Amino acid sequence: MARRASLLLAAALLVAVAAAAVPPTCERIECPAYEVVDSANGFEIRRYTDAMWITTAPIEDISFVAATRTGFLQLFDYIQGKNAYNETIEMTAPVLTRVSPSDGPFCASAFAVSFYVPAKNQADPPPAEGLRVDRWAGARYAAVRRFGGFVADADVGEQAARLEASLQGTRWAAAVNDARRADPASPYTVAQYNSPFEFTGRVNEIWMLFDADDDASTS
Repeated sequence: MARRASLLLAAALLVAVAAAAVPPTCERIECPAYEVVDSANGFEIRRYTDAMWITTAPIEDISFVAATRTGFLQLFDYIQGKNAYNETIEMTAPVLTRVSPSDGPFCASAFAVSFYVPAKNQADPPPAEGLRVDRWAGARYAAVRRFGGFVADADVGEQAARLEASLQGTRWAAAVNDARRADPASPYTVAQYNSPFEFTGRVNEIWMLFDADDDASTS
Protein backbone atom coordinates (compact mmCIF):
# COMPACT_ATOMS: atom_id res chain seq x y z
CA MET A 1 0.00 0.00 0.00
CA ALA A 2 2.83 2.40 0.93
CA ARG A 3 4.64 1.62 -2.34
CA ARG A 4 1.46 2.23 -4.33
CA ALA A 5 0.93 5.55 -2.56
CA SER A 6 4.50 6.55 -3.35
CA LEU A 7 4.03 5.68 -7.01
CA LEU A 8 0.80 7.68 -7.17
CA LEU A 9 2.53 10.66 -5.55
CA ALA A 10 5.41 10.42 -8.01
CA ALA A 11 2.98 10.26 -10.93
CA ALA A 12 1.11 13.29 -9.61
CA LEU A 13 4.36 15.23 -9.32
CA LEU A 14 5.29 14.33 -12.90
CA VAL A 15 1.90 15.56 -14.11
CA ALA A 16 2.33 18.81 -12.16
CA VAL A 17 5.80 19.35 -13.62
CA ALA A 18 4.53 18.67 -17.13
CA ALA A 19 1.63 21.06 -16.64
CA ALA A 20 3.93 23.77 -15.29
CA ALA A 21 6.18 23.50 -18.38
CA VAL A 22 3.60 25.29 -20.56
CA PRO A 23 2.22 28.69 -19.48
CA PRO A 24 -1.43 28.15 -18.47
CA THR A 25 -2.60 30.79 -20.94
CA CYS A 26 -1.39 28.56 -23.79
CA GLU A 27 -3.99 25.96 -22.86
CA ARG A 28 -6.77 28.33 -24.01
CA ILE A 29 -5.20 30.56 -26.68
CA GLU A 30 -2.58 29.86 -29.32
CA CYS A 31 1.13 30.19 -28.50
CA PRO A 32 4.21 29.52 -30.64
CA ALA A 33 5.38 25.91 -30.53
CA TYR A 34 8.63 25.12 -28.77
CA GLU A 35 10.66 22.23 -27.43
CA VAL A 36 12.39 22.33 -24.04
CA VAL A 37 15.95 21.14 -24.62
CA ASP A 38 17.34 21.82 -21.14
CA SER A 39 16.23 23.13 -17.76
CA ALA A 40 17.83 23.78 -14.41
CA ASN A 41 17.31 25.87 -11.33
CA GLY A 42 16.49 29.35 -12.57
CA PHE A 43 16.30 28.82 -16.34
CA GLU A 44 14.86 26.85 -19.24
CA ILE A 45 16.30 26.50 -22.74
CA ARG A 46 13.72 26.37 -25.54
CA ARG A 47 13.96 25.67 -29.24
CA TYR A 48 11.36 27.57 -31.26
CA THR A 49 10.39 26.70 -34.83
CA ASP A 50 9.55 28.99 -37.78
CA ALA A 51 7.23 31.77 -36.65
CA MET A 52 5.85 35.08 -37.83
CA TRP A 53 5.43 38.06 -35.51
CA ILE A 54 3.93 41.51 -36.06
CA THR A 55 6.12 44.18 -34.45
CA THR A 56 5.77 47.88 -33.70
CA ALA A 57 8.35 50.48 -34.57
CA PRO A 58 10.69 51.20 -31.64
CA ILE A 59 8.92 53.17 -28.91
CA GLU A 60 11.10 55.64 -27.03
CA ASP A 61 10.23 55.89 -23.33
CA ILE A 62 11.84 55.81 -19.91
CA SER A 63 9.22 53.27 -18.75
CA PHE A 64 8.92 49.65 -19.89
CA VAL A 65 5.34 49.56 -18.62
CA ALA A 66 4.27 52.70 -20.50
CA ALA A 67 6.00 51.68 -23.73
CA THR A 68 4.50 48.18 -23.63
CA ARG A 69 1.02 49.65 -23.09
CA THR A 70 1.51 51.94 -26.10
CA GLY A 71 2.68 49.06 -28.28
CA PHE A 72 -0.04 46.70 -27.07
CA LEU A 73 -2.75 49.21 -28.01
CA GLN A 74 -1.31 49.43 -31.55
CA LEU A 75 -1.32 45.64 -31.81
CA PHE A 76 -4.82 45.40 -30.33
CA ASP A 77 -6.10 47.74 -33.04
CA TYR A 78 -4.32 45.52 -35.57
CA ILE A 79 -6.08 42.33 -34.47
CA GLN A 80 -9.40 44.17 -34.28
CA GLY A 81 -9.19 44.79 -38.03
CA LYS A 82 -7.00 47.88 -38.42
CA ASN A 83 -4.89 46.22 -41.11
CA ALA A 84 -4.71 46.12 -44.90
CA TYR A 85 -7.16 43.20 -45.10
CA ASN A 86 -9.63 44.62 -42.56
CA GLU A 87 -9.37 41.19 -40.96
CA THR A 88 -10.09 40.35 -37.33
CA ILE A 89 -7.33 38.16 -35.92
CA GLU A 90 -7.44 35.86 -32.93
CA MET A 91 -5.53 36.91 -29.81
CA THR A 92 -2.40 34.87 -29.06
CA ALA A 93 0.30 34.78 -26.41
CA PRO A 94 2.81 35.91 -25.45
CA VAL A 95 3.13 39.59 -26.22
CA LEU A 96 6.86 40.29 -26.45
CA THR A 97 8.65 43.52 -25.60
CA ARG A 98 12.24 43.68 -26.85
CA VAL A 99 14.24 46.02 -24.64
CA SER A 100 17.07 48.23 -25.90
CA PRO A 101 18.30 49.91 -22.69
CA SER A 102 19.45 53.49 -22.61
CA ASP A 103 22.95 54.54 -21.58
CA GLY A 104 21.74 56.35 -18.46
CA PRO A 105 19.02 56.19 -15.81
CA PHE A 106 17.21 59.30 -17.07
CA CYS A 107 17.46 58.59 -20.80
CA ALA A 108 14.72 57.00 -22.89
CA SER A 109 15.14 53.36 -23.85
CA ALA A 110 13.70 51.80 -27.02
CA PHE A 111 11.02 49.11 -26.84
CA ALA A 112 9.58 47.08 -29.73
CA VAL A 113 6.37 45.18 -28.96
CA SER A 114 5.45 42.02 -30.89
CA PHE A 115 2.33 39.88 -31.41
CA TYR A 116 2.58 36.21 -32.43
CA VAL A 117 0.66 35.65 -35.67
CA PRO A 118 -1.82 32.75 -35.36
CA ALA A 119 -1.30 29.63 -37.52
CA LYS A 120 -4.26 30.65 -39.70
CA ASN A 121 -2.45 33.86 -40.72
CA GLN A 122 1.18 32.70 -40.71
CA ALA A 123 1.37 32.25 -44.49
CA ASP A 124 0.11 35.78 -45.19
CA PRO A 125 0.09 38.12 -42.17
CA PRO A 126 -2.00 41.21 -42.94
CA PRO A 127 0.29 44.23 -43.32
CA ALA A 128 -0.48 47.43 -41.44
CA GLU A 129 0.87 50.95 -41.33
CA GLY A 130 3.49 51.44 -38.64
CA LEU A 131 3.94 47.68 -38.09
CA ARG A 132 6.36 45.20 -39.64
CA VAL A 133 6.46 41.43 -40.06
CA ASP A 134 9.31 39.62 -38.31
CA ARG A 135 10.05 36.05 -39.33
CA TRP A 136 11.94 33.55 -37.21
CA ALA A 137 13.32 31.29 -39.95
CA GLY A 138 14.50 27.90 -38.78
CA ALA A 139 15.39 27.16 -35.18
CA ARG A 140 15.61 30.00 -32.68
CA TYR A 141 16.72 29.35 -29.11
CA ALA A 142 15.69 31.20 -25.97
CA ALA A 143 17.07 31.10 -22.44
CA VAL A 144 14.01 31.74 -20.28
CA ARG A 145 13.27 32.73 -16.68
CA ARG A 146 9.65 32.80 -15.49
CA PHE A 147 8.15 35.11 -12.87
CA GLY A 148 4.67 36.19 -11.80
CA GLY A 149 2.58 39.26 -11.09
CA PHE A 150 2.24 42.47 -13.05
CA VAL A 151 5.58 43.50 -14.54
CA ALA A 152 6.97 46.69 -13.00
CA ASP A 153 9.78 48.75 -14.48
CA ALA A 154 12.15 47.62 -11.73
CA ASP A 155 11.42 43.93 -12.43
CA VAL A 156 12.91 43.89 -15.90
CA GLY A 157 16.56 44.50 -15.10
CA GLU A 158 16.36 42.42 -11.92
CA GLN A 159 14.89 39.37 -13.65
CA ALA A 160 17.33 39.67 -16.56
CA ALA A 161 20.25 39.77 -14.11
CA ARG A 162 18.92 36.66 -12.33
CA LEU A 163 18.61 34.80 -15.62
CA GLU A 164 22.12 35.77 -16.63
CA ALA A 165 23.50 34.66 -13.27
CA SER A 166 21.73 31.28 -13.48
CA LEU A 167 23.30 30.63 -16.90
CA GLN A 168 26.88 31.26 -15.84
CA GLY A 169 28.95 28.08 -15.75
CA THR A 170 26.49 26.22 -18.00
CA ARG A 171 27.07 25.06 -21.57
CA TRP A 172 24.64 27.77 -22.74
CA ALA A 173 26.50 30.77 -21.36
CA ALA A 174 28.88 31.22 -24.31
CA ALA A 175 26.09 31.11 -26.94
CA VAL A 176 23.96 33.61 -25.01
CA ASN A 177 26.94 35.95 -24.49
CA ASP A 178 27.87 35.72 -28.19
CA ALA A 179 24.32 36.70 -29.16
CA ARG A 180 24.39 39.70 -26.83
CA ARG A 181 27.72 40.85 -28.26
CA ALA A 182 26.39 40.45 -31.81
CA ASP A 183 23.29 42.54 -31.02
CA PRO A 184 24.12 44.68 -27.96
CA ALA A 185 21.09 46.91 -28.60
CA SER A 186 18.65 44.06 -27.80
CA PRO A 187 20.04 42.06 -24.86
CA TYR A 188 16.72 40.67 -23.63
CA THR A 189 12.99 40.40 -24.23
CA VAL A 190 10.02 40.31 -21.85
CA ALA A 191 7.18 37.89 -22.63
CA GLN A 192 3.75 38.49 -21.05
CA TYR A 193 1.04 35.85 -21.35
CA ASN A 194 -2.01 37.44 -19.72
CA SER A 195 -4.60 40.05 -20.56
CA PRO A 196 -4.20 43.33 -18.63
CA PHE A 197 -7.55 42.49 -17.03
CA GLU A 198 -6.37 39.20 -15.47
CA PHE A 199 -5.27 39.90 -11.92
CA THR A 200 -4.29 36.43 -10.68
CA GLY A 201 -2.21 33.59 -12.09
CA ARG A 202 -0.12 35.93 -14.21
CA VAL A 203 2.86 34.48 -16.07
CA ASN A 204 5.78 36.53 -17.40
CA GLU A 205 9.18 35.54 -18.72
CA ILE A 206 12.56 37.07 -19.48
CA TRP A 207 14.01 35.73 -22.75
CA MET A 208 17.56 35.92 -24.03
CA LEU A 209 17.46 34.81 -27.68
CA PHE A 210 20.44 33.10 -29.31
CA ASP A 211 21.47 30.73 -32.08
CA ALA A 212 22.91 27.27 -31.49
CA ASP A 213 23.85 24.24 -33.55
CA ASP A 214 21.22 21.53 -33.29
CA ASP A 215 23.98 19.03 -32.48
CA ALA A 216 25.14 21.20 -29.59
CA SER A 217 21.61 21.59 -28.27
CA THR A 218 21.22 17.83 -27.84
CA SER A 219 24.68 17.05 -26.46
